Amino acid sequence: MRRGGRVTNRNHQPRLATTPAPAGGAYQPLSDGDRDALIDHAFTILEQVGMAGAPSRYAARLKDLGAIERDDGRLLLPRPMVEAALGRAPSSVSLPGFCEDRGITIGREGVHIGTGGAAVLTLEGATGAYRDSTLTDLWTMMRVLDECPNIHYGLRPLVARDVTDELALDLNTAFANTAASSKPTGISFTSAASVGPVVDLFDVALGGEGRFARQPFSMAVVVHVVPPLRFSPEGCQIMASAIERGMIVQTCSAGQAGATSPPSLAGSLAQGVAEVLAGVVLADSIKPGHPCIHAFMPFISDLRSGAMTGGSGEAAVASAAAAQLMATLEIPHAVSAGITESKTADSQAGYEKGYTVALAAHAGADMVQLSVGMLGSIMVASPEILVIDNDMCGAILRSVRGVEVKPDYLNIDIINEAVTGEGHYLGHTQTLELMRSEYVYPQLGDRASVDDWVARGAPSLWSRARDRVDEIVAAGRPGHLSVEAESAIRSRFPILLPEIR
Repeated sequence: MRRGGRVTNRNHQPRLATTPAPAGGAYQPLSDGDRDALIDHAFTILEQVGMAGAPSRYAARLKDLGAIERDDGRLLLPRPMVEAALGRAPSSVSLPGFCEDRGITIGREGVHIGTGGAAVLTLEGATGAYRDSTLTDLWTMMRVLDECPNIHYGLRPLVARDVTDELALDLNTAFANTAASSKPTGISFTSAASVGPVVDLFDVALGGEGRFARQPFSMAVVVHVVPPLRFSPEGCQIMASAIERGMIVQTCSAGQAGATSPPSLAGSLAQGVAEVLAGVVLADSIKPGHPCIHAFMPFISDLRSGAMTGGSGEAAVASAAAAQLMATLEIPHAVSAGITESKTADSQAGYEKGYTVALAAHAGADMVQLSVGMLGSIMVASPEILVIDNDMCGAILRSVRGVEVKPDYLNIDIINEAVTGEGHYLGHTQTLELMRSEYVYPQLGDRASVDDWVARGAPSLWSRARDRVDEIVAAGRPGHLSVEAESAIRSRFPILLPEIR
């Protein structure tokens, strides 16, 4: 039930309403001519170089639709074939939440921010030590995400390294995501064999067979391509299994400029567009019109070492350009932003996350993902960083909204009242009315005076983040997944996460 700006769950724990997604697109790093040239080059890549690696079953489907097999086995995808697949693909995708009021629509419906990734380490908030990530860490990250109003959805941010069996890992990842957050979620699969059991688990969570197909609250995140320009055989199988079971699919192209894609940003972007379009064609060959979101993540190499750098200025402009290209093609999409090479909550983490997320958001990316709550080139997950990033994302989303001009905001009578009266606007009715709608306030950021801050013991941002995480975790299970449904899941599947009250 709702109380003011909050929503109350079954355990009567209020949660903040999620921030509405503002419309971006004001920042366009590519001119119209350059944008069109990159898109044309992507079509040429598919026509003249094509894709390798498609298993025979999917290669046959693609050839039936018009693909041409080259002498070396590569499949050339003619432009009319690709454009036909684009025409059949939806230009927007409704992504439900586990709770209906938390669903989002992807595809020119505003900028949404989410988690994602496969971190293998967790940063201990209390000690500053790094250790292998666990299933409990995954639940904690997703539980914290559920209480972050400026984070709209949550793809699995880390790998539970204490679960070694592949099927058990996929089932427990799906359960931890679902039990911890009522927002739209996403899961990667170790193999296609896991898709069926995971969807069965989702059915039980929703109360019965076939329920998930009607409310597909969790995406299948599928790496369909191994750059440069090679289908992933396992990704093809996972995509087909996910589509068969009614999962919304998010494909992924993540070439790295100078390593697995051309060294120029323009060349890297064009190859990435080609790989995204190959994903559109592949999904179309399996089930025309199936709802898919396409993640275009043009990673950047530090050419001095060959290592990925996600926090660079080049990464920021490349992701913004990726969003512009996907919007032009009317492809529901995600881009990566907010990656930092920093290993802790320092100035480097702040500025790298800040400008990369801001540029992607202002470029109008449908989904900005992979990196909130992450450090160390997305190898480290931290719930404290997640709540810090939530503050940052609130300010960025507000900046995307821009300046809203309404007649009542340009009221000469209000100015006259202030200058002939008390000399300020602090107590004016309009000021009180706009306190929440016009302004965004940080949950953690300190705006006190220096003297007041020192008098409180000079608390650091990290200590405030730790307190916030402790508060969320201490509140226990969020309550959207009923006790009965959780019990049914535990009796049927090998759930390793301890019960949380």
